[in-house]
Amino acid sequence: MGDVVLLTATEAVSPLAPFSETQVKLRRLLVDKFRNYTHAELACEAQSVVLTGPNGAGKTNMMEALSMLAPGRGLRRAPRGAFGCRSPVASQDSAGPAAITPWALFAELETPEGPVTIGTGADAENPEASRIVRIQGAPSSQNALAQHLSVSWLIPQMDGLFIGPASARRRFVDRLAIAFDDAHNGRIVRYEKAWRERSRLLADGTGDESWFTGLEQILAETGVAIMATRAALIADMNRQSAAMDTLFPKVNALLQGEAHQLLDAGLPAIDIEDRIMHMAANSRNAGNVSMPGPHETDLVMMFSGRSAAESSTGEQKAVMISAILAHAQLQDERLGRPPLLLLDDVAAHLDERRRTHLFTLCSALRGQVWYSGADEHAFAPLSQNAQFFHVQNGQVTPSDASSRLG
Repeated sequence: MGDVVLLTATEAVSPLAPFSETQVKLRRLLVDKFRNYTHAELACEAQSVVLTGPNGAGKTNMMEALSMLAPGRGLRRAPRGAFGCRSPVASQDSAGPAAITPWALFAELETPEGPVTIGTGADAENPEASRIVRIQGAPSSQNALAQHLSVSWLIPQMDGLFIGPASARRRFVDRLAIAFDDAHNGRIVRYEKAWRERSRLLADGTGDESWFTGLEQILAETGVAIMATRAALIADMNRQSAAMDTLFPKVNALLQGEAHQLLDAGLPAIDIEDRIMHMAANSRNAGNVSMPGPHETDLVMMFSGRSAAESSTGEQKAVMISAILAHAQLQDERLGRPPLLLLDDVAAHLDERRRTHLFTLCSALRGQVWYSGADEHAFAPLSQNAQFFHVQNGQVTPSDASSRLG
C-alpha cells in the first residue's frame, strides 16, 4: 500500500453546503485496479454524493469499494479474488485465462479527532491472504477500521432478504450490531469455531464428555452474549423508528428462535446458559447435533400486521429503508458517529413523493450519503446541494447537475 499516493483533483468543484462539525467526512477516495476501475479518484465536497450512469458502468463497483473501508467482505460479500481488475494473460494460443491483479483503495477522512487516512487492498505477494489494512500509514487490522468509520448500505441484492435464508438475515442484524459493539464480530467468530469443532467431533465419533462440555460451555456463554446484543439492537431500532416522522413504515422487528424464547422470558444469563448446555448434552446423547443458540435465530419484520416476507417487493423495500435509516439515526444519537450511508439504485423503486421524502430524511442525517442510479433526473431534488459524478466504463468524472436539473 505504500506506493499508493493521493492525487490532486483535476477539476474544481462548485461550493456546496459545509459539513457538520461533528461528523466523519470522506474527503477523497482513490481506487486502483478494483473491479472495472483501472484507476479512479473522487474529491468529495458535499454531504450528499450522487453517482449516475448507464447500467454496467461501475456505479455499484464504486459503492462496493466504499464498503471495503469497513471490516468484512463488502456489500457483495465477494471472495478475496473477486475485487482485482481482470486482464488477459498471454499464452501460446493468445487466448489465455484472465489474471487477477492486486487492488488497492486509499481514503482520506476528516474526523472530530483530526485527519485519518485508510489504505486497504490485496497483498501482491500473497493474494490468497486476508486483505491488508493500513491506518495513518501503519499496518492495522480490519476490526480497527470500525473505530474510525462506520459504513451502512442498502443495495438491490438485499431486496430478497425477507424471503431468503435465515442466515442472510442473521448477517444483516450482526452487521448493524457491530456498529455499537465492536466485540460482537469476535464473539461470532469464536462461536462458529466452537460449533464447527463440536460438529466435527460428533461426525467423527470422537471426543470425551469433558471435551464436549467445554465446547458447549463456550457455545452457551458466547451464544447468550451474541443473542443479547442482537436483541438490544432490535429493541433500540424499534424505538428509534417509532419516534421518526416518516412516510415509510415503522420498524417492527423481532427475533425468533428456541434460545431467544429463554432470553425473552427474562431469565438471568447464567440460567439461560445452564439450560442451553443441558439441552445440548441431551441432544448429543440422543445422537443429534442440534442445540439452541444464535445459529437458529431468525429476524422477522412486520408490515401492516403481517410478516414482511408476505408483503410486496415495494413494501419490503420500504421496510428496509426504514430499518437502515433508524439504524443510522441511532448511531448518530447514541455514538455521535453517523455512518457513511450507501444507497445503491434506491430511487428507481420509489415514486417521486417518496424519493423526495427519502432525500429529506437523509439530508437531516449528519453523515455523508452516497446515492447511485441510472436516471440522473430522479435525483433532481438534490441538484443544488449534492455533488454529482458521472460513471462510464470505469471512468468517473464530475458532473454539473445543478445547471441541468436545477
